[in-house]
Parts: sequence; C-alpha cells; structure tokens
Amino acid sequence: MTGADHSAGARLSSSARRTLMRVVVRPSWVGISVLTALFAVGFEPAEPVQYAPFALSLVFLGLPHGAVDHLVPGRLEGGVSARSIAIVALLYATLASAYLVFWTIEPAAAFIFFILLTWFHWGQGDLYVLRILLRAQHPAPRTLKILTAVVRGGLPMLVPLLAFPGVYSEVAGSMVGIFSDSGTVAWIPAPAIRIFVAITFLGVVSITLLWGYRCSPPENRAAWALDVAEVGLLAAYFAVVPPIFAIGMYFCLWHAPRHIARLMLLNRPSRNALEKGRFLPALKDFALDATPLTAAALLLLAGLYFFVSEGVEGTAELLALYLMLISILTLPHVLIVGLMDRRQGVWR
Repeated sequence: MTGADHSAGARLSSSARRTLMRVVVRPSWVGISVLTALFAVGFEPAEPVQYAPFALSLVFLGLPHGAVDHLVPGRLEGGVSARSIAIVALLYATLASAYLVFWTIEPAAAFIFFILLTWFHWGQGDLYVLRILLRAQHPAPRTLKILTAVVRGGLPMLVPLLAFPGVYSEVAGSMVGIFSDSGTVAWIPAPAIRIFVAITFLGVVSITLLWGYRCSPPENRAAWALDVAEVGLLAAYFAVVPPIFAIGMYFCLWHAPRHIARLMLLNRPSRNALEKGRFLPALKDFALDATPLTAAALLLLAGLYFFVSEGVEGTAELLALYLMLISILTLPHVLIVGLMDRRQGVWR
C-alpha cells in the first residue's frame, strides 16, 4: 500500500481514535483484566498452554507487528521508494547480524542487553499511546516522559523477575545455554536485593504518577487517570500471572496491537477506513504489507534452529530460540520506532 501522510500518526481524527479505542485499546484492558482475575483466584493452565501465546505470535500480531518497518521511513516522508526500503534492509541486516554475533561471543551480556532493550521499547510504545492515541498532553515535561517510559517498560520486564525469579532464571538460562555450556551464572538476585529493587521501583512509579497529576491541567486529568489505571492493571497482571504466559499474552494483547494501530495511521487507505469506523479493511492492508517479511522472519528462525539445533531439545529451548530471534530483530526495530517518535513529536 503506498498512501502516506507522516502527520497521521501524530494527529488523528476523533473518528479514527474512537475506532482504535474500540477495537484495540479497550479489548486490551478487558483481556488483561480477565487474565489477572483468573490467575488471582488460582487458575493454573497446563504447561503447553503457557507457551501457546508465543506460538500464536509467530503469525498473529507478534512477529508481524515489526514486519512493516521497511515501509515506515518512506511513509513518514510521504512516499515509499526502493531507496527507503533498501536503507531499512541494510539497517536490519547489519544490526541483526552484529547482535547475533554478540550472542555467540557473550550470551550472558546479550541477554541482559535484550532485557534492557525490551524495557525501553515497550515503554516507548506505551508512551505513544498516552501522548497521541489518548489525545492528551500527558505526560508533558521531557523528564516525566522518560520516567513514564521507564515505568511502563519496567512493569513487564521487572515485575516478573521480582514475583517469579525462578521462572525468570530458567528462561535466562535457556537463552544463554544455546551458546554457552556454563551453568554458573546466578540469575536469581538475593531476596534482600529483590526487596530493594521492588521498593526502588515502587518509588519511581509513585513519583512518576504524582508528578503526572501535578503537571496535568484539569482538562487532561482523564488521560492521567487512564495512565494510573493501566499501571495498576499491568502491575497486578505481572504479579500474579506466570511470566511465560504473561509476557506472551501481553505481547499479543497489548504491545503488538497498539503498534499495529500506529502503523495503520501511516497508511492513507487504512487511515481513511479507520475514520469511517471500518477496522477490517485497515487490518487487511496491514496483513498484506506484513506477510512477506513475516515469512522471511520465520525462515530466519528455521535457519537459527538448524544453526544451533544441538542445543535445542525441548519446548523451553524452542522458546529461547524464538526469543533470540525477537532480540536480534528488536534492535533495528527500536531505531525505526525511534524515527517515528521523532517525526511524530512523541518526546516533544
């Protein structure tokens, strides 16, 4: 699809906003709320079910949400060209290859970098929703924006470590173990350290939300209240839902759909459909745009499997390999999203 308007992702009509709130944002609230309630009362799915969201994300929302990156710079500039696509292809090839080499040389450090990178990226994604999709100037000061991104990214990355350190350690060990035989790395922080980190993070969350209230004029208090509600919901969700299932569902229900909505607004035909309250045509356009590179990513995953097949023996190792693929693709993806943030004034 070739229609483009770089301002569309920053200034959307009331009708398009209502459509996205109805089919993207509110369903994410409902889905996360239902899961939180189920697990809070003792629901325990079988182990294969916990891996199901990641399997689903291979072709539904997860991998595809980054498979339109090759079109983003061109659409931000007003038209996709062979040159704009080639630049993104070179960026992906260079950074993904470098990160894969990093994994083979220093897998422990590569895992820590992946956590920090994802922390930033998921916070970055939620900041756009607060600033643009919710149509409010909250948060406003740049430092408050940074703190908001730290809080939003920290909820899925840090809370599971504090609530389920054993599972977090197993996933880390599986990823590092693909390229390392060392079992001496201690991934579980001591209880005293976890308590200190929890208190510190709670302090950052409290300061961020209180500062947001003080910086929000009365007409923007609704956006601030939504921020508080989402933070509370996500904190409860990641505190009670087992990490593998929690992250997988968050990826499919929260992060990926919100980014896809952002991409739809860059494509004029899709944006026109959203303004008329028609989501399915916009979703069809996105699917057509994302299919080629989603297929390429699946081929890359197959190549990684054959490259390290001796270290991949079970479900946990397959998940680790998939997360490694996500990690090497996330690095250039973050830069593309950063370009979107800059052009759309998310941090201004």
